[in-house]
Amino acid sequence: MEQLLVILLVKLAVAASLASLLSRSSRFLGLLLREERTMVERLQVAGGISFFCVSGSTLRVITPTYAGMDLALEGSMVAGMVGGYISGLLTGVVCSLPAMMAGEYLAMPLYAAVGVLGGLLRDLAPEPDEIWRFTPFFDLSLYRLVRYPADRRRTVYHVSILMAILSAELVRLVSSQVFGEQYVFALSGGRQGWLLAAVFLTTVFTVAVPLKIWNSARNERLLEVKERLLVQARLSALAGQINPHFLFNTLNTVSSLIRTNPDQARQVVYKLSNILRRLLRKTGSFAPLRDELAFIEDYLSIEMVRFGDKLRFEKAVEPGTQDLQIPAMLLQPLVENSVKHGLASKVTGGVIRVSARRSGDGRLALTVEDDGVGIEEERLAGLLDRGGIGVRNVNERLQVLFGNGYRLAVQSRPGEGTRTEIDLPAR
Repeated sequence: MEQLLVILLVKLAVAASLASLLSRSSRFLGLLLREERTMVERLQVAGGISFFCVSGSTLRVITPTYAGMDLALEGSMVAGMVGGYISGLLTGVVCSLPAMMAGEYLAMPLYAAVGVLGGLLRDLAPEPDEIWRFTPFFDLSLYRLVRYPADRRRTVYHVSILMAILSAELVRLVSSQVFGEQYVFALSGGRQGWLLAAVFLTTVFTVAVPLKIWNSARNERLLEVKERLLVQARLSALAGQINPHFLFNTLNTVSSLIRTNPDQARQVVYKLSNILRRLLRKTGSFAPLRDELAFIEDYLSIEMVRFGDKLRFEKAVEPGTQDLQIPAMLLQPLVENSVKHGLASKVTGGVIRVSARRSGDGRLALTVEDDGVGIEEERLAGLLDRGGIGVRNVNERLQVLFGNGYRLAVQSRPGEGTRTEIDLPAR
């Protein structure tokens, strides 16, 4: 009696351990995320489960003391439920090979049939991912059946899974008693009913535990994917705030030049087309610093048409930093702010300076400064939260990308100019 209980506990522990090991495989976990799989992917699901089940069956055949290592029936059922008929059938055949070599000739038809049964349960699921919601607690299923009549189909399906697992174990036990233990391996509780119930419950939990472990891993991976898509969507929305803002200002410049200087208007349109071409090619959230500086030069060449010699541009880029990746369209809004708010109202114009250097510890320091009219102290205090589109947008994008791993500071004195410093990880 005590030996059988130990075997059953070992069986549960082995099932949980092997499921955890498989969930650590990025490839196997990727297969679990797909509800529709190719033939090759179904074979890979069967191969991953079969590898461990065959090892346990072989160890049980060689050393009967390790009977708890044999998960052939449960593995075949799980493979069918997760991967479909082909995965279940193949797993059942492969897992039965050690037993067949030991003379247990009923093992192959039994385990293959159990694998096909698992595939049938998968096809009967009300929803494609309903198989992952299976619970081995029969009383909970009955409670849901009474408490939530609208979900009756779903509850009946879970009860059907439970009955299928119990039926598979019953067939194995009856076959062992009718044809003899030498033809098929089965754990038996003898004449003690509670031990027999423990055997059946262990089989149910041995099927349910891998499903729960893999479902937890699937949910974590799906959550990561959704968070990544959410970040990308938010970045796209923020970038969408910048581009129309920039285009609106540029088109205003073109409209003011059409009547007064058509040649210059044509030049601006031509340069604008180059900028739009660059924007349309931009597909990622990051871009090399070299490309961002080239974008700023194109942008300022448009502004210089309007300002003439009053607007000058200087850059100081430390060697080796131009190939580093920075968030796309990071510097242009700051430069645009310098032009629009810092220099546009200054009679003598001014200079915009952009610098880049390594600040140590694998970080990059970027600076955009001008000698324009500056910002009042009251407005400067809430610039990052309540400022214009440019600075606020840059701050929000940096928060999405780096969390607390960046620093954005704006320093300004009325009549002297504005300096914006950004410190972020060097990519």
